[in-house]
Amino acid sequence: MHSKIEPIWRGAAYAALSLLLAQGAHAQTLGESLVKSKVCLGCHQVDAPRVGPPFTAVAQRYAGQPEAVSYLAQSIRNGGRYRWGKLSMAAQPQVSPEEAREIASWILSLAPARKDP
Repeated sequence: MHSKIEPIWRGAAYAALSLLLAQGAHAQTLGESLVKSKVCLGCHQVDAPRVGPPFTAVAQRYAGQPEAVSYLAQSIRNGGRYRWGKLSMAAQPQVSPEEAREIASWILSLAPARKDP
């Protein structure tokens, strides 16, 4: 009896893990596609400054902060002033609150993993 149950359990665990991994990849893909379709790349790049800071710098600044997704989503929709120098970020009201959260989550996913000393 044990030998019949164990393969079923392993198969279920593998399926659940595959689903979780696919959902994580989907979230990143959705966030990245929104960045492209909502013209974020007109002012930002992933790894280099443009008009605004690179997304990797934003990710590093806010990584690990509990309310970072909400804060960045609000900044995307409402704009911001003097957070990265003299230039302001224009409000992006055409980005829905849900889209702003997806974009913010994707940006935060770009932060490098922290190394414990």
